[in-house]
Amino acid sequence: MKEDNLFNVGDDTCDITVLHEKPIRRAKEQLRSENTYMELSETFKIFGNPTRLKILSLLSVEDLCVCDICEILNMSQSAVSHQLRTLRSKNLVKYTKEGKQARYSLADKHVVQILKIGIEHVLE
Repeated sequence: MKEDNLFNVGDDTCDITVLHEKPIRRAKEQLRSENTYMELSETFKIFGNPTRLKILSLLSVEDLCVCDICEILNMSQSAVSHQLRTLRSKNLVKYTKEGKQARYSLADKHVVQILKIGIEHVLE
């Protein structure tokens, strides 16, 4: 790629303004509430941390207790617990108590799908 093409500003916009009413109407009908987009934005922020992504990747393979996650990631229990609380706050993971241990799993299949699609996109 030529260096002078790296910052080609302006070629990617319309040169004239022509509104296309039917496509505009169809697109507007698909918009969700402002609150929905705020919640989605907050959820995507959770995916913006490499440690949380690693935890989600681990849990996509196997349900694990906190001690197992600490061992795999070579992290302290308090650090892992903090990340798990953040993931729980957006219903991305859930846990069950087994005696004195907490075993974590992904909240539902959507979490696996989001993670899988994200990884596929990055690897393209």
